[in-house]
Amino acid sequence: MSMEASEVFKKKAMLKNEDWWAVWLGLFIFLLGLGPIFGVDLLGWAVKLSVWNDISKSIAPMSNVYKGMTGITSAILTYIFLLAITTIGAAVMGAKTKKYIIGFSIIYWITFLCLIAGNNAYIAATPDKQAAFKIPWSLSLGEMGFVFAMVIGLIIGNFFLGFARFLEEAAKPEWFIKTGIVILGAAIGIKTVSALGLAGTVIIRGLCAVVEAYLIYWPVVYFVSRKYFKFTPEWAAPLASGISICGVSAAIATGAAIRSRPHVPVVLAAVIIVFVAVELLFLPWLATGLLFNEPMVAGAWMGLAVKSDGGAIASGAITDSLIRAKALKDLGIKWEEGWMLMAATTTKVFIDIFIGVWAFILAIIWSVFKIDRRSDGETERKVTGGEIWSRFPKFVIGFALTFLILLLIGLNNPAMVKNATVGTDQANALRTIFFALCFFSIGLVTNVRNLWGAGMGRIVGVYAACLFLFILWVGLFISWVFYHGITPPVIGG
Repeated sequence: MSMEASEVFKKKAMLKNEDWWAVWLGLFIFLLGLGPIFGVDLLGWAVKLSVWNDISKSIAPMSNVYKGMTGITSAILTYIFLLAITTIGAAVMGAKTKKYIIGFSIIYWITFLCLIAGNNAYIAATPDKQAAFKIPWSLSLGEMGFVFAMVIGLIIGNFFLGFARFLEEAAKPEWFIKTGIVILGAAIGIKTVSALGLAGTVIIRGLCAVVEAYLIYWPVVYFVSRKYFKFTPEWAAPLASGISICGVSAAIATGAAIRSRPHVPVVLAAVIIVFVAVELLFLPWLATGLLFNEPMVAGAWMGLAVKSDGGAIASGAITDSLIRAKALKDLGIKWEEGWMLMAATTTKVFIDIFIGVWAFILAIIWSVFKIDRRSDGETERKVTGGEIWSRFPKFVIGFALTFLILLLIGLNNPAMVKNATVGTDQANALRTIFFALCFFSIGLVTNVRNLWGAGMGRIVGVYAACLFLFILWVGLFISWVFYHGITPPVIGG
């Protein structure tokens, strides 16, 4: 292939890559969020969801500049904006445009209604806000809108199969969550400026925790898969990566690196997605019960335990909300929002960075030692240096950019932090919707019946045994070692 042809191929590959589109959409929203720094409000029309006991007050524009705008108008403008930018990406990536537009529209409004329902005061109000809402009690379960969205998605995906297949064109959980993570980088950058020492501790310890987890998780799961469940290396390696590292992305990257047959990571992905949904439904509440006085341990645990980007970050968001509410009620401590989510996010981002490195290492090992990977007689293929880049999760670049830009702005000109925070909050309103879209999509594509398809029994056995008997608790121990005693800043403290 000529150099010119190679460059054309690379550009086409970028245009078809979901990770790159997450970077571009996330950076576009991030740049709009920088408007207040320059005295321009470019995202103030975005819809803000608030805790309510009067539904007319549940939604409103983010900025007072648009105070004459109704909440419904704001919600419609947000829908049009997200529909427009995601349709461009979906169309370029090869989606059927008309089907995507209809599917996204349905998913958006179902998800949006779930977010509103989850913000009802009896569900979401923290104890210190009950008097303001004139209610005698509340569940204090913030982010329940995410859970509602996933449950509705699960119902549609498992009981209304024709409708689910129609919506699948627009159900893109990884794309939605990765776009949200790019936007989230800016919020973490601002948060780092406000508590530089604590943020540095979280980042450094997160990296150490991930390295520890890699060195322990992967070989154990691989050994269990080979010795006790009799999987071949072709199946055991992607399974070990999927269970121990980062779900579907790691399974696919490992399968490609060792040249397994294409159906191997696809079959594994079906099981992984189901288990992610299971973890989402119980791990945040388990973390709240066990670790409400060790909040950063809980956040890091979500990053190490839940095996998908969407599931881990979403679990971190729910855990953050649940633990802050419980700490306020039981301990009288009002922790700053977002630090547990930061621990989960940074942990998961480091895991994603290492997917490419790990796939590259496995590719070399499989090539050098000529490990029996396949049963169809394919000849060996030489491993090239380009493998590590092809496996690298590109959305991490966007996350790093938004994080570093806001960090540098805050450090170089502290006077800009206030306006930067306003813009970041506006962008985060869209990030919240991307997260919720991810939740619904995870539910929609999780067909529990697939677990009982032919040949899946042993895969489920490996996953259940390793996850519930080993990975969860080792992850908890590693999180405890690195984050024990660290707490978020106290509001008013």
